[in-house]
Amino acid sequence: MEKLNRKLLTNGFAFEDSLVIGNRETLPEKVIQFGEGNFLRAFVDYMFDALNAEGKFGGGITLVQPIPGGDMIRDFINEQDGLYTLIARGQENGEKVVSKRLITSVNRCINPYVDFDEYNKCAENPELRYVVSNTTEAGIAYKPEPMQEDKPQDTFPAKVTNFLYRRFKAFDGDSSKGLVFIPCELIDDNGKTLKKYVLKYAEDWKLGEGFVDWIENACIFTSTLVDRIVTGYPRNEADALKEEFGYIDNVVDTSEIFHTWVIEGPKELENELPFDKIGLNVIFTPDVKPYKKRKVRILNGAHTCSVLGAYIAGETIVRKMMGDPVYHTYLEKALNDEVMPALTDLDKDDLQAFTDAVFDRFQNPYIDHKILDISLNSTSKFRARVLPTIKEYLELKGKLPKILTFSFAAYVAFYNGTELRNGALIGHRNGSEEYEIKDDAAVLEKYAKLNSENDRTTKEGCEAIIKTVCADTDFWGEDLNAVPDFAKLCADYLYKLSTTAPKAVIEEVIQ
Repeated sequence: MEKLNRKLLTNGFAFEDSLVIGNRETLPEKVIQFGEGNFLRAFVDYMFDALNAEGKFGGGITLVQPIPGGDMIRDFINEQDGLYTLIARGQENGEKVVSKRLITSVNRCINPYVDFDEYNKCAENPELRYVVSNTTEAGIAYKPEPMQEDKPQDTFPAKVTNFLYRRFKAFDGDSSKGLVFIPCELIDDNGKTLKKYVLKYAEDWKLGEGFVDWIENACIFTSTLVDRIVTGYPRNEADALKEEFGYIDNVVDTSEIFHTWVIEGPKELENELPFDKIGLNVIFTPDVKPYKKRKVRILNGAHTCSVLGAYIAGETIVRKMMGDPVYHTYLEKALNDEVMPALTDLDKDDLQAFTDAVFDRFQNPYIDHKILDISLNSTSKFRARVLPTIKEYLELKGKLPKILTFSFAAYVAFYNGTELRNGALIGHRNGSEEYEIKDDAAVLEKYAKLNSENDRTTKEGCEAIIKTVCADTDFWGEDLNAVPDFAKLCADYLYKLSTTAPKAVIEEVIQ
């Protein structure tokens, strides 16, 4: 069987009928992308591919490895001339949806640690316009380091500074050769932070006022919010997919159907990159923060307020949890009756549409999202995702939101162990079944001590646990005992969860 390559696009190869193929030509490089992983290929590269298919971009993408190693992926990508298959699967309006697309927007992948000269040529390419990145949350960071001209810098912002300086010199500071940065790292103000560090390196290396002015006036650093679950290479389906498509694809990628890309930047970018005009859910805005709030409170908050109670009641997979009418109703009431009403500064229709999409995403029949994976670092997640909604709802309505308040007790009930083992707190459900609770070491140590000193099967023990947890300002940034009736209600719920069947308690909560 033949390996996927660009010759197949022009030699009459019989592609599978359901496979969408857009532009079949190798297009000039307009995008350089730091990151060759599954997420960017299923998200950014897919969107540029769709633009190319509609004749609205006309540009190719060069991938760059952001760190040493990973040559196998680079080799696979290059052996396939940048081509790969993307299979997006999910549920929309209660119906299964599958989309299969041959991505042709990627031209090649460069390892700058092996081929530094070729990487540098990208900086001197007059058609280059956009820089995309996903170098993990730790990638956009600053550390003092000298300028290097014979190998890549260590940090990503230092690489960018060096890359930009080479471009600045190659075009004599031509303002039309500035670049647009669209970082996808999951940190607040990712573009602004990247720019800040680039300017810091320019100062450290004394690159001159002319270069700094060029960065300020010729380059654009957008901040973004990205949202798509990418499940990556479908190892268990690889053989079947070869037979289906008739070719070998060593970097086939899979994702959910849902996607959102919010880009904070100047209005003219919307015309340069008309993603929304071809039906993609890409939003250009002067302020990304409301969209981040929407995602954190509704999507992420839905996970955090629901899965821990469901887990101690016996569930393990989000999709299966959502198939139970009890948990489905629980989440409907949490989002529609408590979360959305507290988000008074956001458009109601937009919130409803986003919430409806959450239910489709949670019920995606193609993804087994493990609850224990979601439970990682639940303390900080609860503080960021659920606690602000509880406080805003209380201020707005003059009473506590019933389900979100219960979810705090469910969080404490989940952290029920006394034994620390291999960096985890060992919890128990159904009497004896062990599970690993993973969080910061300080959090786990506090719970282990607290649980060993108090009996959760007594009201007094539950009251002591809740009162102590609520008082921990390291956890919450404030003493939650000061919130009227909060600790009392949570202690009552914790006692019920500890002494009766958790699912029965959840049924009672949604009445």
